[in-house]
Amino acid sequence: MDLVPTLGARLLIQLWRQLQQVSRRRLPSPYVWLCPERPRFCLLSKEEGGSFGFHLQQELGGARHVVCRVEPGTSAQRQGLREGDRILGVNRHAVEQEALEAVARLIRASGPRVLLAVVAGPALDTARAQQGDGALLCPTLGPGVRPRLCHIVRDEGGFGFSVTHEHQGSFWLVLSPGGAAERAGVPPGARLLEVNGVGVETLTHSQLSRRLWQSGEQVTLLVAAPEVEEQCRQRGMPLAAPLAEGWALPTRPRCLHLEKGPQGFGFLLREEKGLGGHLGQFLWEVDPGLPADKAGMQAGDRLVAVAGESVEGLGHEETVSRIRAQGSRVALTVVDPKADRFFRMVRLSPLLFLESAEAPASPQSTRSASGAETEDPPGADTALPRAPRGSRQCCLYPGPGGGYGFRLSYVASGPRLSISQVTPGGSAARAGLQQGDEILEVNGRPVDGEDDVDRLHQLAEAEPPLCLKLGARSPRGWSGL
Repeated sequence: MDLVPTLGARLLIQLWRQLQQVSRRRLPSPYVWLCPERPRFCLLSKEEGGSFGFHLQQELGGARHVVCRVEPGTSAQRQGLREGDRILGVNRHAVEQEALEAVARLIRASGPRVLLAVVAGPALDTARAQQGDGALLCPTLGPGVRPRLCHIVRDEGGFGFSVTHEHQGSFWLVLSPGGAAERAGVPPGARLLEVNGVGVETLTHSQLSRRLWQSGEQVTLLVAAPEVEEQCRQRGMPLAAPLAEGWALPTRPRCLHLEKGPQGFGFLLREEKGLGGHLGQFLWEVDPGLPADKAGMQAGDRLVAVAGESVEGLGHEETVSRIRAQGSRVALTVVDPKADRFFRMVRLSPLLFLESAEAPASPQSTRSASGAETEDPPGADTALPRAPRGSRQCCLYPGPGGGYGFRLSYVASGPRLSISQVTPGGSAARAGLQQGDEILEVNGRPVDGEDDVDRLHQLAEAEPPLCLKLGARSPRGWSGL
């Protein structure tokens, strides 16, 4: 006989079909929304000339950060942020144990987009009762297991990838061996998330092809390797741009360390309109030979942070006050016009791509100038031992293929052990290693002989990270090993 489903049965069938669609789209498993103790994620976009649309306060008698107001019609409301939500994470940082000001600083530094991990107050209380106050409830992604922002420059073989798709908005990349995409760090089988800062979830295959063609000779892709996609699915995390690590980016922010000399810092700060008509704080009239010039400041640089704290959206007087509050030593994070255009295009803050322990910036990205030439630059990374003047520290993590992306040379006279080749887009390239860099120490052990080549290869196979102390680049020739 014919079976006519009841209303309840039809609803169950409809729910089952929806869950099947969720699975096919590789979104987080349904149990994430059925478990109130698991955080939910809100990807917010800053309103033009405004804010994300919510207010934050610290819970009385505790260290929890509570959303106290959500503005109607804003990104925060559209993405489901609610009054009373507790913030557990900002981008890739767990903030449950952080002070309120540190949380606000991370949100401000995120720029146009921020990813918040939140949980409703009652659910957090339940989880704390079950797991204890010391348990961290915010899932995180480790180094090398995050989405990648890859900048690809077209060569004679094109961009070096083709696109496959299941349905609208779901695209995966097939790489050409040795092609431009592979050299730029795109992992095999990567899922495509964004093209030049624009999501692809609403695009058809023909619209995506047109957008790639319109990119010209260069394109910046946000991609996720299969293992990253699986890690995010298991943790209930979205594949969001603010989680990304940068691979072979055409430019990066620069951190300048200045110490005031007898004639001052040697630059002028001026508020004016920059790209898109946005007001910003720009650096001009850099005096030759004074600390700002020695630190690598360039006329036309835009100031984005003072002592690591974002100054985006601040007025001129408040920015000047923050610089003066640092006294005779100050650390300024700046972007030149090219970097400014790039990060505005991808809609991410340059502060997300500052040097860190797992992926330090290039040696040109951090320069120092001081009135006392023998002193270490202020603001040095306290997580690493201080290096002698003229040297620097780099900690490397293996890339997707397991290697660090560089080759060695040994020279009998002069600098003994140096970098002979750096793979573009590899771990070494992202850490700022360049051809000719002399290796002084490996994991804290001095390097001074030919036997160290074998020892370095052995250390490269040990537990990461691989920490190198590097000297200045050598002008001598190199002989490959």
